[in-house]
Amino acid sequence: MALMEASYDFEDHFPSMIERLGAEAFIGELCNGFILLMDVEIGLITFESLKRNSFLLGLHDMGDDEFVCMLREGDLDGDGALSQMEFCILMFRLSPGLMDESRLWMMNYGTLPILA
Repeated sequence: MALMEASYDFEDHFPSMIERLGAEAFIGELCNGFILLMDVEIGLITFESLKRNSFLLGLHDMGDDEFVCMLREGDLDGDGALSQMEFCILMFRLSPGLMDESRLWMMNYGTLPILA
């Protein structure tokens, strides 16, 4: 599978963006990213819109199977596309820094059990 063979450097900038922008402005930036990638006619990120706009993310050399994998990862309702909410959830899930901070926040407020 091409996704496994490709090696992309990933640096998680989301935590520092939230610190600098604030939570509300950060969510606004995620929404702007969604708008950038979505199919304007249906208001969802589809395979076609992701492939068409991939150059904006520097992903112009990715194969179709990799785009399909990206969509599957975030498609919570099984419609084959990403809504704005699915996109934002996916972005949070793909950020190790945000997931770690969320876990710590939940543990500090007693709503998440501490796992060893």
